[in-house]
Amino acid sequence: MSTDQYSYRAIWSEEDQEYVGLCAEFPSLSWLEPTEARALAGIRQVVAECVADLIEDGEPVPPPARKAQH
Repeated sequence: MSTDQYSYRAIWSEEDQEYVGLCAEFPSLSWLEPTEARALAGIRQVVAECVADLIEDGEPVPPPARKAQH
C-alpha cells in the first residue's frame, strides 16, 4: 500500500528548536529533525513502517484524508 496520499506537513517547534514532521491520518506519530525536508522524510518513513505493521497484524489501515475539490 502506498502512503504517498496521506497528508504530511512539517512545522517549527519553538520548544524543541527543530522541525516536527506530522501526518494528519496518524496524529500520534511525529518526527523531529533540524530541517523541514528531513522532518518530512522522517515522518513519511515512520508512517510507512506503521502501515506495514498494521497490515502484517491484520489491523485496519486509516484511509487517506479526502483531498479538496477544485
